[in-house]
Amino acid sequence: MQINVSGHHIEVTDSLRQYVETKLERLERHYDQITNVHVILRVEKQGQKAEATIRIQGGDIFAEAESDDLYAAIDMLVDKLDRQLIKQKEKMKDHKARDTIR
Repeated sequence: MQINVSGHHIEVTDSLRQYVETKLERLERHYDQITNVHVILRVEKQGQKAEATIRIQGGDIFAEAESDDLYAAIDMLVDKLDRQLIKQKEKMKDHKARDTIR
């Protein structure tokens, strides 16, 4: 899995990059066919925002999260991505099961 982390109005430090990579490793437990992850960290007037696009076989998954704390936004983002990946995996499993029944 290739992880790209970029910042918008923020300098991405090594500790931020390492925190994002550590959190995203958990996604591979649920779905091992992740090819690429692109994470954008933003600082805005109202708060701090994290958004990510995951490229997997069969499409892309996008999520975003906003909080006062950037680390909390990253945590919420990974939780959302995790739920979406589990849902996608269930869809793929159901689809394959229906194909074998026919």
